[in-house]
Amino acid sequence: MEQLKSTLKKNIQQYTMIIALIVIWLVFTIATEGIFLTPRNITNLFLQMAYVGIASSTMVLIMVCGHIDLSTGSVIGFSGALIAYFLKFTNINIWVAIIIVLACGALIGVWQGFWVAKFGLPAFIVTLSSEWVFRGLIIRVTNSTTIQPNNPTFKAIGQGYLPNILGEDANVNLTALLIGAICIVLFIASQLSNRRKKQRYDFKVESTGMFVARVALISIVIAVFFYVFNLDRGVAIPLVILAVIVFTINFISKKTAFGRHVYAIGGNREAAALSGVNVQKVTWFVFILMGTMSAASGIVYTARLNSAAIAAGTGAETDIIAAAIIGGTSPAGGKGSVVGCVIGALVMASLENGMSILSMGSFEKYLAKGLVLLFAVAIDFLTKDSQH
Repeated sequence: MEQLKSTLKKNIQQYTMIIALIVIWLVFTIATEGIFLTPRNITNLFLQMAYVGIASSTMVLIMVCGHIDLSTGSVIGFSGALIAYFLKFTNINIWVAIIIVLACGALIGVWQGFWVAKFGLPAFIVTLSSEWVFRGLIIRVTNSTTIQPNNPTFKAIGQGYLPNILGEDANVNLTALLIGAICIVLFIASQLSNRRKKQRYDFKVESTGMFVARVALISIVIAVFFYVFNLDRGVAIPLVILAVIVFTINFISKKTAFGRHVYAIGGNREAAALSGVNVQKVTWFVFILMGTMSAASGIVYTARLNSAAIAAGTGAETDIIAAAIIGGTSPAGGKGSVVGCVIGALVMASLENGMSILSMGSFEKYLAKGLVLLFAVAIDFLTKDSQH
């Protein structure tokens, strides 16, 4: 019982938001008379949150470092406009276009990281200026019109699904079920491996009963989601992209020296510098990573809509930042979860999706999102002393 309390206390924000997500789903399921939890809508919900999750995964590292990036929405819109322009008005190969756009995102990160890391300017000001700059560049690239690439391969990046092994007319989507089974096996294997490593070095681990219960519960959740995908159109390609990016960023944050340095800088910048961490280099690289993932998010976002317009990405930075905070990232820096930001993105997308089904207006949507964000920040500050 004491161990359970300790675990809950340590991860109270993430667990609270998981409970909040369940409550939100139950409320909308009742209010929409079951429409919200249909397989088709659940798939649409994940598609809706994919681009937010992609950018939010790196926003976590930015915030853990003690910074903020307000330009993300404009960079997403600019990246989408750029690739739409390439595909519509040039003969460039789609994969070359994607590489160029990702490289542009990295260069944006180099530019912003230069001012923040090299000159020590506040990231708030640097990225705010970039938000305006790239909003202007969107207008220039699109010429104040909507660009529709109409490229089947590009469209599949945002709207496509992995092919069913049994064929498109089969009643069972074997691809979805197999991927779900593989995910469960890999998850269990990773949890067992981590537990054995901790035991080898005499680190404290949770009891066997708690470990089995936690792993079993998460495995069941994974199985349910992939079964739902099987009932609809299968596994969407944007979710595959999201999963790969979240896994990669999570690995970098937890298993590499760079990731440990990011958290060290967020915890105590001066102490990190004195211990040999190259604060300038790490900060610079985090912004490069943020720019690249914002570009990737822009590609997925534009592919899903199959169009790029001057309003693309407007306000997206608020959802991305909110997803990171709701998922357990502290606004004060030093603490954050890459996997948790996916929960945050789901919370934000669920509110948007559910209220849209109920034909609620912008007033209700903004009100709900604002209150959820305030609730998440309040939990972080109220539990800060107990966590440290």
